[in-house]
Amino acid sequence: MALVREPRTSPIVPSYGESSLADLSASVLASLTGDAVANVLGLPETARACLLLVDGLGLELLRAHQAAAPFLAELAFNSRPLTAGAPSTTVTSIASVGTGLPPAEHGMLGYQVAVPGTGRLLNGLHWSKDVDPVAWQPHPTIFERAREAGVAAVHVAPGAFKHSGLTKAALRGADYRDANSLGALAAMTCDALAESDRALVCAYHGDLDGCGHGYGVSSSAWVNQLAHVDRLAEQIAAGLPYGTAMYVTADHGMVDVGPDDRIDVDAQDTPLRDGVALLGGEARFRHVYTEPGAADDVLATWREVLGDRAWVASREEALKYGWFGPVDALVSDAIAARIGDVVAACTSTWAIVATKAEPHEAALLGMHGSLTSAEQLVPMLTPTVRLAGPPREQGPGKPASAILGHRTARSYWAGDRTDR
Repeated sequence: MALVREPRTSPIVPSYGESSLADLSASVLASLTGDAVANVLGLPETARACLLLVDGLGLELLRAHQAAAPFLAELAFNSRPLTAGAPSTTVTSIASVGTGLPPAEHGMLGYQVAVPGTGRLLNGLHWSKDVDPVAWQPHPTIFERAREAGVAAVHVAPGAFKHSGLTKAALRGADYRDANSLGALAAMTCDALAESDRALVCAYHGDLDGCGHGYGVSSSAWVNQLAHVDRLAEQIAAGLPYGTAMYVTADHGMVDVGPDDRIDVDAQDTPLRDGVALLGGEARFRHVYTEPGAADDVLATWREVLGDRAWVASREEALKYGWFGPVDALVSDAIAARIGDVVAACTSTWAIVATKAEPHEAALLGMHGSLTSAEQLVPMLTPTVRLAGPPREQGPGKPASAILGHRTARSYWAGDRTDR
């Protein structure tokens, strides 16, 4: 038997229960309701909280492009990193943020996952009409829990996503407000915060991710878009009402995948389709659903063919390793069935593409989903406004920038940075 090559590095296993995206949103909610047990990040209690989620803003990417994003880079210098979760992709991370739960519990386990017992895949971004989003993800969202606690809950994002299956599954309970430009996103976020004495407002920006997919994260187009994101964050921070805590994070990072780093499962000379009934996930993180009785053979084949280009595990191993949730967590049979019989997470900048079945996805330049630090590590940035006077000097809903006067708020945040 030939010696199977193994990855030279270990995967970044998400820190569920300690410092993951799910822990951030759960802690933000807890900081509003005073639930010290659920506040695992130890966030300060507050009356209003703003969570800005920038799609694709990996921590390593931000630190590598400080000149393009001086405001965010300043905050990132001593910031606390979070892990996105597995897979490191939008569907899963939005659900983790929206529910405050790890993937193994909320069940949104990737871009494409099997609908158990149907022989087909559910695309989490292009939802099937015959799959009920609430039945697929039945746990209460942080927005529903906030409203039950008397906290206003608002989600500000492009109108195109308002009625999507992902929104209904992971973000229901929020007052959804359409914002189709950066200026509108900043203004509407601050307005929503000013409307209530107690509020949870989540703002979502997705263009950075799209730019990375289309042009690559090493492109000038991506860097230019990052500069716009930096300005967006600064504008929101400058418009925060008094008593608001702001957190900036991302759903995942991204890597560029070159033409020589693509392993095509649809190529004629590959055995990677042998014994495979459905191929789910995405190019950097694959759920492989096997034909009856073929799981062991498929696992052995994928390990041999991929070698050190991917961490390949059985479903049971992936759960035991803590990829989808805490290692000691009980995972229901219904959720486990959505995980591939074989799971493959790519190392370095490799990708497992399907040029015939997924021509659009296979052509992307920037990709994500795996367990590398570039994809897993996301920022937790906390702009802090030092007010020039006591709270009574500010009228209801009046932004902090009005007190700061004509001086830029950046100088105040830079001077008020603390180690986290």
